[in-house]
Amino acid sequence: MRRILEVLDHFGHPVGIVTKSALVLRDLDILSRMAKRNLVKVALSVTTLDASLARIMEPRAPTPARRLDALRQLSQAGVPTSVMVAPVIPAINDAEIERILDSAAALGVNGAGYVLLRLPLEVRDLFREWLIANFPGRYRHVFKLIRDMRGGKDYDSTFGARMTGAGPIAWMIGRRFEAACEKLGLNKTRTKLTTEHFSPPRRAPAQLDLF
Repeated sequence: MRRILEVLDHFGHPVGIVTKSALVLRDLDILSRMAKRNLVKVALSVTTLDASLARIMEPRAPTPARRLDALRQLSQAGVPTSVMVAPVIPAINDAEIERILDSAAALGVNGAGYVLLRLPLEVRDLFREWLIANFPGRYRHVFKLIRDMRGGKDYDSTFGARMTGAGPIAWMIGRRFEAACEKLGLNKTRTKLTTEHFSPPRRAPAQLDLF
């Protein structure tokens, strides 16, 4: 990743990064340099603030505290940052939307987004196994809520709805997210990266073909 960023920085190519890893801080020197030319923005997903729940949901990912600290350091270094509340799982972590946004905004984050849980193809069965193993008492309720937001199905891939769902429950989640962002001043402006610094690499001289 660092070598890729070095190339993008050298040729002035804009890039947006979406990650859940605090390892993004390893390249903070390059990111801050690119940010000065409006060439980069970074979004980190924060699924929960509960360390115990985080270990269950994402056992191999950085803790919520590390992700928030990464957002803080990026913001302090002048890198445009966003927090992604993703995935939002009804009856598991949806109650934390406002708290996650509030924590991120306090660290200087200026943007936010959310994604409703998506269960395409084999992901559905993996999620079902995980849910039964970790929250057996909520299994039926969670899937009922999911289907209520997916037109009675486990998943709906319709463009414009697959990330946010549809129906009253999905509408309520969306309005809660928007109200929290409005209160905290998030998404007031959109970071639009520039291509004005882009300088395409020159091709090395090559022997012309005879035919």
